[in-house]
Amino acid sequence: MAHPALYPRYVRARLAEALADTPVVLIHGPRQSGKTTLARMVGEAAGYVYFSFDDDVAASAARADPVGFVTDLPERTVLDEVQRVPQLFTALKSAVDRHRTPGRFLLTGSTNVLLVPGLGDSLAGRMEIVRLHPLSQAELAGQPPRFLETLFGGAFKTQGWPRLGKELAERIAAGGYPAALARASSGRRAAWYRDYVETLVQRDARDLARISALDALPRLLTLAAGQTARLLNVADLAGPFQLSRPTIRDYVTILERLFLLDTLPPWHSNRLSRLIKTPKV
Repeated sequence: MAHPALYPRYVRARLAEALADTPVVLIHGPRQSGKTTLARMVGEAAGYVYFSFDDDVAASAARADPVGFVTDLPERTVLDEVQRVPQLFTALKSAVDRHRTPGRFLLTGSTNVLLVPGLGDSLAGRMEIVRLHPLSQAELAGQPPRFLETLFGGAFKTQGWPRLGKELAERIAAGGYPAALARASSGRRAAWYRDYVETLVQRDARDLARISALDALPRLLTLAAGQTARLLNVADLAGPFQLSRPTIRDYVTILERLFLLDTLPPWHSNRLSRLIKTPKV
């Protein structure tokens, strides 16, 4: 297995295209999915200066004077974990409006800014968002991203493949987070995932909203995982908890903001039906 830093990331080409014509580019996705590694690799090659807001000193300075902080930044800057300083978005907008240089700011964030009221809107038309998922099986194998190209090009060959069985279950359980994959056993990976969820709930979820029943979030995530590929039903999710449906809906949104839960819009040949039908988890 390759070293995590050497895995090919399929979004890298799209990221380069975005930096060539867009003032602000945000790589967002779950914590530990490889955003910082990708941003630093791209940034170092292009002469970007790196700041991380996981550094409390940098975060405090930016919160105290966001306009001054942005004004003093070098011409090309990587701002890592920018969701920790939401005050920066308005300052970045002003800076970009003064000097609309392509590729000026490369941001990373572990919160889906599109679901945070006001944040994504403040940079509308000035920022492109690139979603980074954990490593795919093809990335882990070092294979080029040609599946759809091959399929629609008519060159897709069907052939018999052995059932993966236990191997498939092991791959699903291992996931695609580089830090978890570096663990030597399934038990060690399971411990990493337990700590990962606990950290997100105790730190990032608290930063997003006031949560009256913090202990419900891990259990809600477990319950939602059991509904994978089923229609999103808030009533079913609320059943085991002494919480209202609107509260559970808010908690689901928090899990979506942290990229712990995704909903898939329905497919239908009628576009209106796509908009009104219930998504799947």
